[in-house]
Amino acid sequence: MRRIRKAVFPVAGHGTRFLPATKTVPKEMLPIVDRPLIQYAVDEAIEAGCDTLIFVTNRYKHAVADYFDKAYELEHKLEKAGKHEQLDLIRNVLPEGVRAVFVTQTEALGLGHAVLCAKPIVGDEPFAVVLPDDLIWNRGPGALKQMADLAESSGASVIATQNVPRDQTGSYGIVATDSFSGRAGRITGMVEKPDPEDAPSTLAVVGRYILSGSIFDLLEKTTPGAGGEIQLTDAISTLLAQEPVLAYRFQGTRFDCGTHLGLIEATIRYALDHEKLSDAAAQLMQNALKELGVIELE
Repeated sequence: MRRIRKAVFPVAGHGTRFLPATKTVPKEMLPIVDRPLIQYAVDEAIEAGCDTLIFVTNRYKHAVADYFDKAYELEHKLEKAGKHEQLDLIRNVLPEGVRAVFVTQTEALGLGHAVLCAKPIVGDEPFAVVLPDDLIWNRGPGALKQMADLAESSGASVIATQNVPRDQTGSYGIVATDSFSGRAGRITGMVEKPDPEDAPSTLAVVGRYILSGSIFDLLEKTTPGAGGEIQLTDAISTLLAQEPVLAYRFQGTRFDCGTHLGLIEATIRYALDHEKLSDAAAQLMQNALKELGVIELE
């Protein structure tokens, strides 16, 4: 498999769990400390070697495109005020040589359909799919770079996985695998959101995929499945019979930022790991816990 150069970000959802905040602010733009969720996903893709970032959005969400666009008036004001550090921050949202492409998903027909919308830009080459809701923290290489290295060396598609409690299998795509070698194992079966008693394992798919371009032909033939949507999982299940697909247990901690608690947990972790804010953040959290009586006063 060739090294991936393109990454698809499905960002067309309405983020109803976070209403009323997401009435005007896309959930991908919700901040984790000082950057929006989408920036962490983009940085991970760039680290993995991607230079073409494809955002599949809807006709109403302009904030993501605006974020990656040039802000002439703001740049002028910052430059005039001598605020060069802030100026560099907004100018380097995307590094030189990386382009952002926006594609509209005209109907909410599921993740598989969103990925299919990117076909004219991806073509037939291998590519990544990154779900910004799944924020993965790691002090070493990002999860997508780990997967890209494996895909390139093995010649296989690679899907990020982690074990979940059995009573949560109905919220995930669940895979069955043969024996693992290190962190990877070949997937032998896959099912979308099975009931706990029907799940083939507790190994759940999370929001990172590296897929061969042949997935597009399968998506075009995939009929609506769970929820009346075109499921990416169903197309991958067909792909298993044609070529190897590996489950990969990535290094890092995943935060489900599609939930309130996941967003809070990620904010705490990134604040405590922040170069400038960690000590102050730790003290603030300790003070708050004392005031609420969660920990005893000294």
